Amino acid sequence: MGSGVAGLTAGLFGARNGRSTVVLTDGVIGGQLLSVGNIEDFPGFPEGVPGYDLGPRIQEQAENAGAEFRTSAAQDLEPAGDRWLVPTSEGELRAPAVIVATGSRFRKLGVPGEEGLRGKGVSNCATCDAPLMRGKTVGVVGGGDSALLEALELAQHVGKVIIFHRGGAFTAQHTYQQRVLMHPAIEVRYWTVVEEIVGESSVEAVKVRETRAGVVTQIELAGVFVYVGMEPQTAFLRGRLPLDESGRIATDGSLRTKLAGVFAAGDARSGSEPQAAVAAGEGARAALAAHGYLKTLT
Repeated sequence: MGSGVAGLTAGLFGARNGRSTVVLTDGVIGGQLLSVGNIEDFPGFPEGVPGYDLGPRIQEQAENAGAEFRTSAAQDLEPAGDRWLVPTSEGELRAPAVIVATGSRFRKLGVPGEEGLRGKGVSNCATCDAPLMRGKTVGVVGGGDSALLEALELAQHVGKVIIFHRGGAFTAQHTYQQRVLMHPAIEVRYWTVVEEIVGESSVEAVKVRETRAGVVTQIELAGVFVYVGMEPQTAFLRGRLPLDESGRIATDGSLRTKLAGVFAAGDARSGSEPQAAVAAGEGARAALAAHGYLKTLT
């Protein structure tokens, strides 16, 4: 289940080990990486690789190995004798082993104006929307890898980028922090929370609160790019599998869940790190674990 790096890599390794492997996707190959202009820390790409290229490359490898791709996302997971039944939008699939790699989606700010202005200046994709805001001032909310990477991408197109971060220090990789802090077109505002996104037909401004002083100000912006964390796409499995407080699937060290024949990998798994290289490694490990499990059934 899943078409991010974890799911694609699991499909590749499942097929390469001679298993009849079906990868269930929602039609979007690459998951959240599609919005990343350049992934700099994926092994084998010293100049980086665009997120929209990495997914299709792994898909091609998996298909060449014999994996089948179906554009029908999983909707549930039910026991069916010695197999698992996976209902999808295009029918049912039965399999003795299932790897859940459904990934995550961007968490929302949950402030007034956010939903009404989504697609009208509120975005999670700098690569998609930065060219539409040339010469303007935009805001980025967050302090992790995604926020800083997207700020750097935006700075190549827009006039100015203001990063709003609720804490006093970024959590992103040191390399990204250094590049952001040295960039002349990027301004950083620590201890600042966005409380409202203002605009009629498009984003016009944000109301922010400086948390230490409690002062609220309004800043004119043409766009707001939100990167305040990720939410796992596992709600459809609630009650089927143990989930942690964040909604991620609990596994053991071999990526096995409490259900025999069901494994989890990538952002959907509790304890996984949100990095493409980690997702690829977990996808491979889950497929090898599933292969080992299937050998015990014969």
